[in-house]
Amino acid sequence: MNDFWNWGFAWKVLPLLAEASLKTITITLTGFSIAIVLGLFLALGRRSNFAWLSWPSAAFIEFIRSTPLLIQAYFVYYVLPNYGIVLSAMTAGVIAIAIHYACYTAEVYRAGLDSVDRGQWEAITSLNISSKRAYRSIILPQAIRPIVPALGNYFISMFKDTPVLSAITLVEIMQQAKNIGSETFRYLEPVTMVGVFFLIISIVCARAIRHLEQKLEQVR
Repeated sequence: MNDFWNWGFAWKVLPLLAEASLKTITITLTGFSIAIVLGLFLALGRRSNFAWLSWPSAAFIEFIRSTPLLIQAYFVYYVLPNYGIVLSAMTAGVIAIAIHYACYTAEVYRAGLDSVDRGQWEAITSLNISSKRAYRSIILPQAIRPIVPALGNYFISMFKDTPVLSAITLVEIMQQAKNIGSETFRYLEPVTMVGVFFLIISIVCARAIRHLEQKLEQVR
């Protein structure tokens, strides 16, 4: 049994994985914070009545959504330095994953905004309320409530996609597990522990999102 699973080895590498997990969590929280703000601006840009704004926004969203996160991360980390933009692996990883998910959250925002009753827009127009005030005080509060579950799902998806960034030398928890495995020739313990880490955090986040959704339904 000890040959199959070595508890001593597992406890030995746990601090290394725990340290790397902080980087994974930091990437997720920072990246998603950027994504939900940038996604809102992209959604508003796509809905704009000005073609010079709506068309580029739509094209950018579709381009990012249609290409893999891995390619985008490679571009930010390996291609941009050729044009004088040199970023650390951490910064490049956060930017890549934030932009990637901003385009997905933009579509979620757009669906939420489209779900607002047409009469609300007509009332805003008849009362001569400015667009800025209308979005801030009337439209967004109604649009965001039903899209919370979808935004939460993308948060969990982003968290589970952070291992992709190991391709640009970012040592998050999965890359640390691979490094430990290559040095010790024991992959079972570190990789299994990483899997359990992702499982636990994903379940906790899913329940927290569900709880938030129920709270919002009570406010309705």
